[in-house]
Amino acid sequence: METLDCRGQQCPQPVVQARRFMLDEPQAIFQVLVNDATSRDNVCRLADSQGYAAEVTKKDDEFLIELTPGQTQAVSADSAPAAGPNVILIGSDQMGCGDVKLGQILMKSFIFTLTEGDVIPDVILFVNTGIKLTVGGSDVLEPLEQLVEMGVEIASCGLCLEYFDLKDALAIGRISNMLETVNTLERAGRIIKP
Repeated sequence: METLDCRGQQCPQPVVQARRFMLDEPQAIFQVLVNDATSRDNVCRLADSQGYAAEVTKKDDEFLIELTPGQTQAVSADSAPAAGPNVILIGSDQMGCGDVKLGQILMKSFIFTLTEGDVIPDVILFVNTGIKLTVGGSDVLEPLEQLVEMGVEIASCGLCLEYFDLKDALAIGRISNMLETVNTLERAGRIIKP
């Protein structure tokens, strides 16, 4: 039986690794080893959402979670996709309010996790300081490149790039304008703003 050693890994890595294993080996029973209660709970919620039974064994400060595949849960009517593209509007280089450094870490984690999600966005629009994520030196260029390879359209506000004097530094995606941004948002089936 395969054991994924996720001790010491930050969110969302234990869940991402468990999900990858579920996708690669859908009928396999496997274990995930974590060393904090939050990771334990997150892996157990993932298991439940994917129709796996989760049995947790605690030893000292570690948790061994055995995951057994069962019946995959049916998608509820509430989670049916809306008509129109899924659009993510990123208006800052950080997520949430409060500590700037934590906000930047959260945004990096959010963009990385988009590459692992069940539903890939159709378009990601970057405005205001969000455009700093699409220029040279950005910490998220690699996951953004993965998203482009997956078919995601990436567009950064031209006015914003000019305002921050970063137009020549654009490293991923293309330059957009406000009319295109408005039209994309109006036609969207779902808009997500982290």
